Amino acid sequence: MSTPSALSPPLSSPLPALRRAAPVLPVVAVVALLALPVAAGSDATPADAASGLVVLWAAVRTVRRARRPLTRTAAVVFGLPVVGIAVAAAGAATPGDGITGLARYLQVFVLVPVAVMLLVRDRRDARLVLWSLTGLALWQGALGGHQFLTGTGASYQGAYIRAVGTFGPSDVMGMSTVVAYGLVAATGLALGSPARRQRVVAVGCALALLVPLALSFSRGAWIATAVACGAQLLLAGVRRAVKVFAAVVAVSVVLVGGLGVGAAALQERLTSITQVADAPDQSVVDRYTMWAASADMWRGHPVTGVGLKAFPAHRDGHASLALSSGSDTEGAGQAFRRQPLLSPHNMYLLILSEQGLLGLLTVAGSWLALLACALPRLRRAGRARDCALAACGLLLWQLVNFLYADIGGPSTVLTAVCFGLAAWWALAPDATTGPAAESGPR
Repeated sequence: MSTPSALSPPLSSPLPALRRAAPVLPVVAVVALLALPVAAGSDATPADAASGLVVLWAAVRTVRRARRPLTRTAAVVFGLPVVGIAVAAAGAATPGDGITGLARYLQVFVLVPVAVMLLVRDRRDARLVLWSLTGLALWQGALGGHQFLTGTGASYQGAYIRAVGTFGPSDVMGMSTVVAYGLVAATGLALGSPARRQRVVAVGCALALLVPLALSFSRGAWIATAVACGAQLLLAGVRRAVKVFAAVVAVSVVLVGGLGVGAAALQERLTSITQVADAPDQSVVDRYTMWAASADMWRGHPVTGVGLKAFPAHRDGHASLALSSGSDTEGAGQAFRRQPLLSPHNMYLLILSEQGLLGLLTVAGSWLALLACALPRLRRAGRARDCALAACGLLLWQLVNFLYADIGGPSTVLTAVCFGLAAWWALAPDATTGPAAESGPR
């Protein structure tokens, strides 16, 4: 009598795959935690707490491996921001502002990116993180689409149609940022993947995410996504870029023109991008007024700025009377609230005003160094081309979006993860290695 084990093949266990992916799973957990609802006015989220554990986990693994964690180039790239941030923290108005500002900047631009770079060991780990970003974007995008269709989103021009996902009206940029990250990640996976199935799935995800991105009514996210995805397409090949551009235009015409999905609101929002001197809306007036105030602060403190977290205290002394007292937020389960304008909504000008030229050269200089190191590696990406295109796209998206936004809100921790992925591709010695180097944990 034959035994059951002789008649049927043994079932494959997921344990080996989980064990192999264990080092990068904390990074995936940070991404997954942003699917949870965010409490209104909350300064810290479970994802922020998890990012601290990611840093600790990376430090423990580095000590156990007894290897030098960073190359000289990586040490310089991530050491530069520490200098500018520390000097600006010393010049903060109060010790509390200095400490909290220092912790936040180091979290987003140094500690978490370094931890992600160390925990992502090869292209399989990178793909896992990229697919987690895409999955989170699909979840938040689905919620945002439901909010638009049912009129339960944030208030926009008197109607509750603005898609904000779980982030609420107090962080209207949160969902658009997450969806844009997922779209850029999916585009990179679609353009560079050697597997046909992954390409097809990634293309479907990217096309699906175009809808909630449009319904977020976030002009900055639209511009950054167009630039990043356009760059990815051109890097993947001019002929393919032309075909994809044509397909995207066709889909947009069907969704907005043919079906009339939010056509009037989207058209008005698109038109407002160019209305700077000719009847701009109040949000545009506020933004450019705060930009001018940032530049004025810098002129008064050109080298080190006014100090970390000091922009709100100096804003009124440098802004013109055209600046409103705040923006109105309402909807998506939250009551009406007047939200103060506490930043210039431009990361470069925020750094320039609070950290001066020293901060701009060290912090923004490290981002440009990452881009300068990442792009040349595309030529030898090989089978990691999908990860390379996605990492470069995410970095480029962030650098463009920083022209219209700054750090703040629950989605900021994802900014750190994206910088970490870009750092892995740009600086990690083994990022371009083949399958032989990926066969097991190091």
